[in-house]
Amino acid sequence: MKSKIILSIFYILFIFNSNLLSDEDNKTLKVGLLAPLSGPYSEIGNSLLYSLQLSLEEINDKNVVIVPRDSGFNNKDKISAAINQFRSSGVKVIIGPVAHEEFEHVKKYKDFIFISPSNKNPEISNNIISIGVSLESQLTALIKFIKKQKKIKTIIMYPKNNYLELVEKKKEKLNLDNIKKFVYSSNPEILTGEIEILTNYSQRKRNLELRKKMFEDKEDEQSVKELERLEKLYTLGDVNFDSIIIIDFGNNLKSVLTSLVYTDVSQDKVLFTTVNQWFDESIFYENSIKNIYYPSVNYKEFKKYNNKYFKKFEIYPNEITILAYDALGLIYYAWKKNGEISSVNDFLFKNKIKGKIGTFSFKDGKVIQELDIYKTDKKRFIKF
Repeated sequence: MKSKIILSIFYILFIFNSNLLSDEDNKTLKVGLLAPLSGPYSEIGNSLLYSLQLSLEEINDKNVVIVPRDSGFNNKDKISAAINQFRSSGVKVIIGPVAHEEFEHVKKYKDFIFISPSNKNPEISNNIISIGVSLESQLTALIKFIKKQKKIKTIIMYPKNNYLELVEKKKEKLNLDNIKKFVYSSNPEILTGEIEILTNYSQRKRNLELRKKMFEDKEDEQSVKELERLEKLYTLGDVNFDSIIIIDFGNNLKSVLTSLVYTDVSQDKVLFTTVNQWFDESIFYENSIKNIYYPSVNYKEFKKYNNKYFKKFEIYPNEITILAYDALGLIYYAWKKNGEISSVNDFLFKNKIKGKIGTFSFKDGKVIQELDIYKTDKKRFIKF
């Protein structure tokens, strides 16, 4: 069987840069950036712009030009004005929009191709390609990992919030009907009670008390030792699951983890997993959890990118900006390979593509990321 070829974006760019500029010196690749450069989300927009500057430096081709325009945030008037400016500037391919909510507005502009860092929908539409780390790719990686650990009683947990519908659609699409779901409140005061029900906490506490009473009045050595052992426990009996997938982030995720530990879910028996946390180091200070596993992009490349960005701009980037960095490399590769970019079909490469975020491919009309599994251990992220 022939091994699959994986194309490294910037290795290919170097080869193209050295050898394939013969009859295209007079051509210019104009790439638009449609992002919130003003308003409450301007930090993200400007971070994307800085990221593209780094990517341009690595490409090192004077024929590539970035044309940034302000989209505001889900502002239809600003988006329409930006599109008109792109058109008059000769831009055909655009990095953006940032928000999935803006897809409905830009999809009508059929004469443009949009490469978005959004992760909501990996399906490739007529003129939009989302290269964000999709929930589908994450769940696929987690299910594969959990099966390798020989866990068979998995619960997928997620909060009652704006993402509820999206999560349930992805769960259905991936045919995860054999996995039980548990939907919980985002309110920590309500959450703990819900987790107590999930883990049968009250009954397991009663089991312990009943067991202790059996040995309280006995004085033989075996009974005394058993009572001493029981005194060190908080509950008695296992929960009815051996692995969990928590789809949550930040303080909400920490509240869920704390509640699971409070209800005495054994970390030696139950595998704790969650979705991509972008190597958020604040999770190290959630002292109740020893190890938690999650899928993510290539950690070494992510760290290199962050350090390079900081060295250049003296601030650290927003996490999603590494996607824009890869997007420009992908666009440049498609331009060099095809001589021009006229439709999304110019990006549907048969080979896998290796960028800063890791390896991804275009299959069955969607973008698929091949994610690594990482675990937190002693304030480090370790590839599993």
